[in-house]
Amino acid sequence: MPVISEFFGIKVMMFWADHAPPHFHAQYGEFKVLVAIEYATVLQGVFPARQLKILLAWCEMRRSELMENWAAAREHREIKSIAPIH
Repeated sequence: MPVISEFFGIKVMMFWADHAPPHFHAQYGEFKVLVAIEYATVLQGVFPARQLKILLAWCEMRRSELMENWAAAREHREIKSIAPIH
């Protein structure tokens, strides 16, 4: 599973040909979440509150790039890196 971005100890990953709805995986230490791209909401898992806020803000800022990667992954094309939040 490629890491597409990394910031503040958070790793953001996306699988090729993953199941709907469009989403990404994120990990912070032992915490893991699945985040729906369209609404920047957690589908599964838990994160510490501060890191979750940062992650969801990043998702909203990078939604179009995330959706482009989602489409590429569904077609087994290259998944590109996405700029981190600063």
